[in-house]
Amino acid sequence: MTRYPRDMIGHGATPPAANWPGGAKIAVQFVVNYEEGGENCTLHGDAASEAFLSEIVGAAPWPGQRHWNMESIYEYGARAGFWRLHRLFTGAEVPVTVFGVATALARSPEQVAAMQSAEWEIASHGLKWIEYKDFTPDDERAHMEQAIRLHTEVTGERPRGWYCGRCSVNTLRLAAEEGGFDYVADSYADDLPYWVQIGDRDQLIVPYTLDANDMRFATPQGFNSGDQFFAYLKDSFDALYAEGADGQAGMMSIGLHCRLAGRPGRVQALRRFIDYAQSHADVWFARRIDIAQHWQQAHPPVPFDRPSQMDRASFVAAYGGVFEHSPWVAERAFELELGPAHDTATGLASALCRAFRAAEARDRLAVLRAHPDLAGKLAAAKQLTDHSTAEQSSAGLDALTDGERASFTALNDRYTGKFGFPFIIAVRDHDKPGILAAFQRRIDHDPDTEFTEACRQVERIATLRLKEMLP
Repeated sequence: MTRYPRDMIGHGATPPAANWPGGAKIAVQFVVNYEEGGENCTLHGDAASEAFLSEIVGAAPWPGQRHWNMESIYEYGARAGFWRLHRLFTGAEVPVTVFGVATALARSPEQVAAMQSAEWEIASHGLKWIEYKDFTPDDERAHMEQAIRLHTEVTGERPRGWYCGRCSVNTLRLAAEEGGFDYVADSYADDLPYWVQIGDRDQLIVPYTLDANDMRFATPQGFNSGDQFFAYLKDSFDALYAEGADGQAGMMSIGLHCRLAGRPGRVQALRRFIDYAQSHADVWFARRIDIAQHWQQAHPPVPFDRPSQMDRASFVAAYGGVFEHSPWVAERAFELELGPAHDTATGLASALCRAFRAAEARDRLAVLRAHPDLAGKLAAAKQLTDHSTAEQSSAGLDALTDGERASFTALNDRYTGKFGFPFIIAVRDHDKPGILAAFQRRIDHDPDTEFTEACRQVERIATLRLKEMLP
């Protein structure tokens, strides 16, 4: 038995109405990453110099040595870039979330005071701006605890948001288990917030971005000029704004770094974008904590028993009757690679139908034969399953005239005598005349064609049943 942990369904084909405050068509959220003074540096006890996100594209770490040029580029972010961004956002009265590396914040008291004076949210960006992919869970947990403690000492309050960035496969779980974060941002998986269940906790994820992000000034095939950055931000805004006008309001995250976007040759692109976004009505400029609080109130987690997390007995008890009197279909589906994508009606129908289709023809024939006749003796004796009773009554097959009952009886006898199984149709897709017409048409099929069609109808019935049982 395997279980696939990745969620490939998310909000699905129709995302929930975000219901942003004031009826906004889009939520625009700016992040200023404050990492300067927390990067890899032998002064900080690290094994080598920093090599990530600077003007030196393709830089390599220098083991055991300080990299003077790299250090001064990061220092630019603290000394000049931060203040340029601070003037821009405070002047435009646009709120900001800071992803603050705890050790960087501790080395920058004036910048922290300016963030707080502007009422910017300061979320945690970890203890140090280093890679955590090779950390043990215990060591990473220890760093997280130190980050929270130092952040609280420096800012006066614990962080309510978490974004590591250079994270490990354990980061999200550790942040959820810590229990004190209103949101975690270590995801790029969606345009809207979403919930994940980790242990007994429902953790809100407010996803971040690597595309609408000035980091692409420091990577190959990234932005070469401010015009490219502006054009990309404008196109992203326009697409999301248009979707919002159609009722699918999304969230636009914009990621910035003091040493990158804080340069004179780039900040003007950011200024033009702010002016452009502010020229539109129904735009909510928000901090990430504001978005998190809104989502918690407007879209709280909806608990339900997830098929991919059930044990075998519970799974078969819940879904063993979806294929009529054939629990073996659910038993075999349970052995498949189930995951979050199978916790919906469509997803679980896919798994059950896979098990049904993979079975021998004789097993599928047994499923067909397990179905009752339409308006037959079992219905008259009220011996149908709850599913079949509801389905037949939905099409009015429980209230036939004498003439209609005689027609169904005759057709049932002819059909069963010819094919060796009862006539099967997803009655919820039809009315009574439509069912009779299909009955009369299909009775002329050859056996192979009708076996295929009956199996297709069984799968359709299963899907409709699951739509009544699952989201």
